[in-house]
Amino acid sequence: MAHVKVADELCTVSLPAALLGERWTLLLLRQAFLGTRRFEDFQTAMDISRSVLTERLGTLVEEGILRREAYKDVRTRYEYRLTEKGLDLYPVLMALRKWGDRWMSPAEGPSFDLHHRTCGGDVGVHVACEGCGAELTARDVRVTPLRDSGA
Repeated sequence: MAHVKVADELCTVSLPAALLGERWTLLLLRQAFLGTRRFEDFQTAMDISRSVLTERLGTLVEEGILRREAYKDVRTRYEYRLTEKGLDLYPVLMALRKWGDRWMSPAEGPSFDLHHRTCGGDVGVHVACEGCGAELTARDVRVTPLRDSGA
């Protein structure tokens, strides 16, 4: 399915996929969650061209995932900070990381671990029932259409 066609679908999976499905965008978000804030630091950490970085940061700001905050260096520059909308993407990136660790990790293993600041426990990703709290897999879920999808 073409990128434009996916973005035109009224689906809460296809719309975010159209926004986030480009490799540099997800890596930019990873860096933001790791604490990278400044343009030059993103560029260094990711080895990304200035033009691609400018375009991706602009899109994430336009979509309300990042916000620009001015700071003074020799001249006024900007930091990029996650908004509430951006912070809500944390479980998405953690789910991708968990899947990647399991199925695509290099022979030497993942490059870093994540631990809860308070207790030191490992960070996990779980899908759970909001009613009873049971952990769910795809086999445990029933889909209930809310409107005609046109498919």
